[in-house]
Amino acid sequence: MPVNQKAFEALKAALGPAQVALVAVSKTKPATEIRELYDLGQLDFGENYVQELVSKQPLLPSEIRWHFIGHLQSNKVKFIAPFVHLIHGVDSSKLLREIDKQAQKAGRIIRCLLQVHIATEESKFGFDEEELSLMMQELQNNQSVLSHVKVCGLMGMASFSNDEALVRKEFSHLKSIFDRYANEEFNILSMGMSGDYRIAISEGSNMVRIGSLLFGSR
Repeated sequence: MPVNQKAFEALKAALGPAQVALVAVSKTKPATEIRELYDLGQLDFGENYVQELVSKQPLLPSEIRWHFIGHLQSNKVKFIAPFVHLIHGVDSSKLLREIDKQAQKAGRIIRCLLQVHIATEESKFGFDEEELSLMMQELQNNQSVLSHVKVCGLMGMASFSNDEALVRKEFSHLKSIFDRYANEEFNILSMGMSGDYRIAISEGSNMVRIGSLLFGSR
């Protein structure tokens, strides 16, 4: 299925003035379709699975900024550490320490977002507010230890629901949490997907993860 060029151009026109970054979610899509969107000017692509990301990365231009947006297992960090641009779903101190370890081996600093659990579904991953507070304290106290990661914001997923009021409430809550920690370096709030990105932006998101609007249903 070809990329929806009209949808891409409309998204870029809408997001650009608002300074909202677009991550094109390319999971399950072939390299040919990713290349098609890259040729239209898109540089940021998001993948959910390590094996799929590792297989696609060598086939595509080195300028592409790869975002890992799925649930990342500690034992798989080493495979994406040499090239990943941003890891969205850091949900434990253990995972962050493993990213730091593998980043050091790769000779680079890896940018990360901490995932916050805001949805009603128990299946979603992420820190609760108390755990996040402890994690932020740990980062402040161990800056010299965690020297190869840069935590630069938060990520969250709202409930999969048609209840707009619920989704808006969850995004608003995450924005209020983000505001407690935001500064020049902690400045990314990644929330909003194809079905709810407009609500997310209205509640303060500055990075959205869009798949089906661009690539069609999976």
